[in-house]
Amino acid sequence: MKNILSQCGCYLVLGLVAYSLFAHGLCAHGLCAHGLFAHGLFAQGLDAAEPHVLIVVGPSSHPPGSHEVAAGARLLKQCVENMRNLPGVKGDVVEGWPDKALRDAASTVVFIGDFFPPNRLPDAKRNLADLEAMMQRGCGIVCVHYANGVHGDDVTLEGDHPLLLWTGGYFANRSCKHHESFARIFTAATITPAAPQHEIMRGVKEFTLHDEPYYNNFFGRGNRMAANVTSLAISQLPPDNPKPETVAWCIERPDHGRGFGIVMPHFYKNWREEDLRRFILNGIVWTAKLEVPTAGIQTAPPDLANFAPAAVDYAPPPTKNKNNRE
Repeated sequence: MKNILSQCGCYLVLGLVAYSLFAHGLCAHGLCAHGLFAHGLFAQGLDAAEPHVLIVVGPSSHPPGSHEVAAGARLLKQCVENMRNLPGVKGDVVEGWPDKALRDAASTVVFIGDFFPPNRLPDAKRNLADLEAMMQRGCGIVCVHYANGVHGDDVTLEGDHPLLLWTGGYFANRSCKHHESFARIFTAATITPAAPQHEIMRGVKEFTLHDEPYYNNFFGRGNRMAANVTSLAISQLPPDNPKPETVAWCIERPDHGRGFGIVMPHFYKNWREEDLRRFILNGIVWTAKLEVPTAGIQTAPPDLANFAPAAVDYAPPPTKNKNNRE
């Protein structure tokens, strides 16, 4: 009986808070929907006062020092929970599909893995349905590097896939019949802001790194971006026949959610690159519907060895194909 009365008291207090917010016109501005209930107020064991970044780790078979998806996820959690100019954000890392409490509490979900993890983890149909429910309530979504990738079996013959609606584009693996994106490692790929006025680009400068920025990414039929998709950064690729290729993009969805895709980093060591790290963290913050600080997200340089990678630095196996196409 005491437990029942205690729960009733909690609901009464929450009801009075919601009424007070409504009376002052704050619910009309989305504070109730997005600040309390949409962030998992009743999710068991989760603090509704904190924005939650859910980081989902998918399968990966890449050699040590490349992809390192589990270590990359742990690094991201450390970064989002220790942003110097945006405190109070909680990160959750899950290897496999997250339970309902975590899904309901998420302000945004970040995917890292080989191919789009919901398609590769067990019960893809259920995963996509769960993710669709998250998107419909306005949850954000971020895909990092190969998590933007789709297989031919994941798309229609014309290339339709939910990622076109959720983030605005994807990397089309060579198994796709409608389009082929390319993955090559470049010694010095220069990443140039294409939309410097966008909130995600705050504090992000042009940078150059040894990495594998995917190019010829797919953005819909005719490979034209939808009107609500923004090209955030480009690189002149490939060097032997350069043209501006979009390597990061974002979307503002009709469901009021936001999505962000970025096709780096391939090498784990590149998490040291401050502008790349800030770029990704800005995108996470923006998709969570938080204000990106004027100078962009500020974090301490991470010690990459602390996140238990198989290797910090990549040593190519003897049979490595330099023109890898994933």
